[in-house]
Parts: sequence; C-alpha cells; structure tokens
Amino acid sequence: MNVRTTAAAVFKAACPDCRGCFELAAGALRLAIGASHRTTFYSFTCPDCGSAVRKPAGERIVELLTGGGVRTLRLHSTV
Repeated sequence: MNVRTTAAAVFKAACPDCRGCFELAAGALRLAIGASHRTTFYSFTCPDCGSAVRKPAGERIVELLTGGGVRTLRLHSTV
C-alpha cells in the first residue's frame, strides 16, 4: 500500500511592531490582489502581540501564498 501525505504549508513571517519572528499556517494569512503593486498585499495578526500586520506582496510572494493555499481576495476597481 502506498500512502501519500501532504504537509500543510507554513510561512515564515515577522511583526514590525514587536519584531517577533514566527511561522504561520496558510489559514492565518489573507492575500488581497489589486490592480497594482500598491493594492496587492498580504495580512495576518501577530500571534505574539496581536497587531494587525499588512505587507506588500510582489509577484513571487503572490505565487508562493496562492500555491500554499492562502485565502485570496481579488480587489476590483469601482471606476
């Protein structure tokens, strides 16, 4: 019998407020993809201090997060 197991994706992150470094599961992150690099970001809550953290996400970060199962929100322009 051949059993395959898939490890859950874990991402390294850091908090700019408390400077804590930690690992987060995909479910702890959110990715927002906007029309430009200024409106594309990922966010999470720091497990150490509870701060809401928002960081820019370039193309490579978007690929890694979406490939790792992070919930993604596509932002649409109202203009």
